Formats: sequence, C-alpha cells, structure tokens
Amino acid sequence: MDKFTLDAGGVYYRQLNERIREAVAAGNTDIELINVRGQRYIADALDGELNFKIVGVPGQDLGAFMRGPKIHVEGNAQDGVGNTMDDGEIVIDGLAGDVLGYAMRGGRIMVRGDVGYRVGIHMKAYMEKVPVVVIGGKAGDFLGEYMAGGAIILLGMFTGKPDAPIAGRSLGTGMHGGVIYVRGGVPVEQLGPHLKTEAADDADMETLTRHITAFADSFGLNAKEILSVPFVRVKPFSHRPYGNLYVAA
Repeated sequence: MDKFTLDAGGVYYRQLNERIREAVAAGNTDIELINVRGQRYIADALDGELNFKIVGVPGQDLGAFMRGPKIHVEGNAQDGVGNTMDDGEIVIDGLAGDVLGYAMRGGRIMVRGDVGYRVGIHMKAYMEKVPVVVIGGKAGDFLGEYMAGGAIILLGMFTGKPDAPIAGRSLGTGMHGGVIYVRGGVPVEQLGPHLKTEAADDADMETLTRHITAFADSFGLNAKEILSVPFVRVKPFSHRPYGNLYVAA
C-alpha cells in the first residue's frame, strides 16, 4: 500500500490521533504526518510493523506505550518521548525534551541533538527486551535517575551547548541496574552519589558499536569517527542503593 499522508495543520490532537488509528485500521502501514505542531500522544499504544514519518514538532508522549512501530521525526520533539515504550524505534533529527524514555522497557530511541532533564528515569529491561537510548548531544540533570536496566549512550557531539558539561548534575542518581556510556568521560562532580566511571571493555564496545552504527546510519554520520574516542561506563554500585536508609521492623 502507498504512503498514507495526513495533514496535521490546525487539527486538534484528539482528532489527529483518531485519524491515525482509522488509517491503521484500514491497513495503512506507512504513514506520513505533515505540519505537526505540538499534537500530543502520536502513535501511543500502537503495535505491529508500522512506519511513521513526522514532519514538524510532535507534542508530549510521542510513542508512549508503543509496541513495535518505527517513527522518524524530521524536527524536534517535546517531553515524554517513548514513555513506558515496550518495543520499536524512534529517531529524532533535532532536539528532545525532558523525561525521554521514562520507564522504557524495550526498543530504541535515537536523538541527534541535545535532550532535557531526567532522561531515562526508571528505565528497565523486561524479559528479553533491553531498551536503549542514544543521545548525540548533551543531557540535562538527573540523566538515568533510578535506572533499573537498559543502556543510555551519551555522545556530547552534536550540541547547541558547547560550553556546558556533557551531562548535568547528579547523573545516575539512584541507579540500580543498566549502564550509562559516555563518550570521552564525564566530570566526577556531575555523577550521582557513590558512582564512578571505568573504561568500556570489549563487551561494552560490541554493544556500543552496534548501536552507534545504527545511529550513524540514521543521521548520515561516520560511525568510525564517533567510536574513535574512548568511552567510559557508569554502572550502579549496588542493586539496593538506598538499602542502608531503611531499618528492619
């Protein structure tokens, strides 16, 4: 079936999402949305082999609870991308806002530019699924906060904030699972309590190479150049980071 195009210009988000679901129910699997200007909840809870091209700026909770579709955003995205996403892929050509990947438990999100605060908070692996977030730019405070599984890859390369640290304050605060990879290292003062970095090993580099190759292919970049700088990893020091705060009854 040919690409199905929806013009979102001036369309309220509820009506736009109704039209998307009608298009999917009619058997359309290749859907283009043009003139998107902040409409929320696009592709939420959809499953299956669906492909979306979004031209414009989707609003909050793009791809929330999604199970399988692929979304390519030609523009920036607002907060909550991939909220509790179960599977699929979201590629964003520009910037993304806060709480991207909140409680994400599968699939992959790739952002070419910078992201906001609390990205990857409560990420978790689920069964055989391992969620991955690749960030081409820099991140705000509390990246990977309370992270329980999956991987965040922070490159710091394609940023509009050249003078800012690669990540904000309290990176990995409370994380008790998963791993955060940082290209070139991260200042110790940006790390959450009791965390440290160590050089990525061969197994880490296999993971990094796989996802960075996909990232480079998505944005027309050179994977070898990205991988030419050493990476460090941040891993949790304990699966119960706050266990000492509780007293047995």
